[in-house]
Amino acid sequence: MRLAKSFTIDEEISEYVESSKGGRSASDRVNELLRLAIQGEREEELRAEASAFFAQNSEGRSETRAFQKAAMRSHRRD
Repeated sequence: MRLAKSFTIDEEISEYVESSKGGRSASDRVNELLRLAIQGEREEELRAEASAFFAQNSEGRSETRAFQKAAMRSHRRD
């Protein structure tokens, strides 16, 4: 479902959207860029969470290896 919303964006962002949208609408291009940004933030949060986990459990190698194996399985599914 798509919702009509109104946002104010910087002129340079608007120019970038217009120059990079190709045959799509500006709305489609903005949605694509926002999805990429959301995905990037989620990945950044996961990296920070993993970093904190490993910092706390550096002496527990079995837990570290278990976490690494689980992360690799999850990554392969994506």
